Amino acid sequence: MTNIQKGLAEFIGTFWLVFGGCGSAVLAAAFPDVGIGLLGVSLAFGLTVVTMAYAIGHISGCHLNPAVTVGLWAGGRFDARDIPLYVIAQVLGAIVAAFLLYHVAAGSPTFDIANGLAANGYDAGSPGNYDITSALIIEIVLTAFFLWIIMGSTDGRAPAGFAPIAIGLALTLIHLISIPVTNTSVNPARSTGPALVVGGIALQQLWLFWIAPLIGGAIGGLLYKTLGADSFPKPNIEGE
Repeated sequence: MTNIQKGLAEFIGTFWLVFGGCGSAVLAAAFPDVGIGLLGVSLAFGLTVVTMAYAIGHISGCHLNPAVTVGLWAGGRFDARDIPLYVIAQVLGAIVAAFLLYHVAAGSPTFDIANGLAANGYDAGSPGNYDITSALIIEIVLTAFFLWIIMGSTDGRAPAGFAPIAIGLALTLIHLISIPVTNTSVNPARSTGPALVVGGIALQQLWLFWIAPLIGGAIGGLLYKTLGADSFPKPNIEGE
């Protein structure tokens, strides 16, 4: 695959993750009487990854997340020279999705941008008012485990064809755990799109949702590599 194809695949895939995941939170989570709630939002994020892993895993690896890209590099699965291409494509996809989602949501007279756009945060920006320490810990730990699961499920010795399901379920579980704490990031691109639209505290706190997931991703990748569990690696493709 060419770099253009890989970049476009990451752009489209990350757009889908943000539009689908954040869209479920903004448009459907609290819909009167039939809203999908936190469980529905968690499933929506997981489903975006499952569907895109099967759709573009064979093109770009379906990272959709700078922390995944950096974690796979730390784990010896990804070339450092391709990191900028992937990260730029992911962030651009997230930004376009967030702005488009805002325009859809603004079509309702009850929409108020002050309520956020599924932006991430801590303290006053946290759904449960969790502090910065809680946010740092949970984002680092959950991103590390996310990378562990990605690398394990795509290992050459893992059952073939099931990696997207394991990865999607992992992201669902991550959201079930951490939505009350930070609104769940584990993905700097996913955090950047809504923060740029909402501004204010979401933009001021965005630094944490770059630093913590990148640290967690690198830890997860390094741990899997260090254990020597990757002696028969597959190509860097989540969709296989």
